[in-house]
Amino acid sequence: MDTKHIQIRDYDYPLPDERIAKFPLTERDSSKLLVYEGGRISETVFRNLPSLLPEGSLMVFNNTRVIQARLHFRKGEAQDGALIEVFLLEPANPVEYQENFATKGSCSWYCLVGNLKKWKEGPLTRDFKIQNSKYKLTAERVGTHGTSQEIKFEWDASLTWAEVIDAVGELPIPPYLNRKTQESDKTTYQTVYSKIKGSVAAPTAGLHFTKRVLADIDAKGIEREEVTLHVGAGTFRPVKSEDIGGHDMHTEHIAVHRQTIERLLAHNGEAIAVGTTSVRTLESLYYLGVLASQGKEDLHVPQWMPYEYNDSLSVKDALTALLHYMDERQEKVLHASTQIIIAPGYKYHIVRRMITNFHQPQSTLLLLVSAFIGEGWHDVYDYALNHDFRFLSYGDSSMLTLNESI
Repeated sequence: MDTKHIQIRDYDYPLPDERIAKFPLTERDSSKLLVYEGGRISETVFRNLPSLLPEGSLMVFNNTRVIQARLHFRKGEAQDGALIEVFLLEPANPVEYQENFATKGSCSWYCLVGNLKKWKEGPLTRDFKIQNSKYKLTAERVGTHGTSQEIKFEWDASLTWAEVIDAVGELPIPPYLNRKTQESDKTTYQTVYSKIKGSVAAPTAGLHFTKRVLADIDAKGIEREEVTLHVGAGTFRPVKSEDIGGHDMHTEHIAVHRQTIERLLAHNGEAIAVGTTSVRTLESLYYLGVLASQGKEDLHVPQWMPYEYNDSLSVKDALTALLHYMDERQEKVLHASTQIIIAPGYKYHIVRRMITNFHQPQSTLLLLVSAFIGEGWHDVYDYALNHDFRFLSYGDSSMLTLNESI
C-alpha cells in the first residue's frame, strides 16, 4: 500500500453534534467500553477492563499533565482594549519543560496568538493575585517561529512559571466541545495518574481510569509502566490535503525511563497502550532504536521513516540499541522527539492492544486505528454510533486488539 496516497475522505463517518460528549460522566469508570477482538464486537462497562486483560501483560500509560495554557491579555494601559489570547505551545527558553516551569522571573514560549493583528507592538501586561499578593505579568513578542510567535514572559522573580500559569492561565479544553472551560474541567480533564506538566490536551483514553481500576489491574498481576508525551495543539489540526502525503505531522517530545525499556524487553517487546499518545511513543521507540543502532546522535523520528525503512532490525535489537545509547551517555531517561504518522500500511512493532476513545472523522487518529484493525474500523464506529456510545474526549472508550493479518 502506498500510504502517502491514502485519501482522507475514505476515513469519514457521520458524527452528529449530539453524539459528542460535552461533559464526562460523574464516575469515570462507569463509561461504556467497546471490545474488538478477532473481528468480534462486544460491550461492557469500563471498570470491567482488568478482567479482559491477559494476566502478566505490560500496560503503558502516558503520565503527562495538562497545563493552564490559555492566557488572556487586554491591550492598552487601561486594560480596556482588544482581547488578546496567548496559547502556550512549547518552551523556547529554557527549552526543557521542567526547567522552564521552575524558572523564576522570565522565560519564553512558542505560542499561538489570537487577535494577533491587534497586537502591533509593545508588551502586554496583566495583574494577578496569589494569596492576596499582587503581581504583574508581561508578555512581549520576540519573533515569528513557523506558524507561531515566540513570546517572552516576565514577572516577579519570587514565583516560578508554573505558579504563574496556574494563577493566570485557563485549562484548554478541546475546541469541538463548543463551550467555555469550567472549574470542574480542572479535575475531570486530567488523568488520575497525571504527573509531568506540559500538555495542552489530555491523553483522553486515560480519563476513564480510577484508582479502583488501577488497583484491579495490579491485583491481576498486570505490570504498569509510564511514558511521557506532551500533547500539542497539533493533535486537533485537521487533515486539509486530499491525500495524507500532503499533511505535515507536528513534532512531539517524549521521555522514557530506562526501566520502561528494560521492562518492554522482558515482555518480548510487546505492550498494551493506553491512548494513542502511548501508541505513538511506544512505536517511536522502535525507530529511535533503529537510529541509535546506526550511530545517530540526535534521536528524532521523521514523519515518513516507517514507510522508507525495511524494518530489518528486530524489536529486541532496537530496544537494546536504545539502552546502549543511554549507557554511553549515562542517561537514565531517554529524551527524544517524533513526527511519526501511523496510517494504513504501517506495521506495528510493540503495541498489541490499545485502549482508545472514538476519534474525529478524517483525523490522523482514525488513520492510526485503521492501521491497527484494518477495515474493521468501520464496524467499530458503526456499532458505537448505533449503540449510544459517546464520542471524542469526554466520551466512551474501546479496547482494540491488533489485526496481525493486515
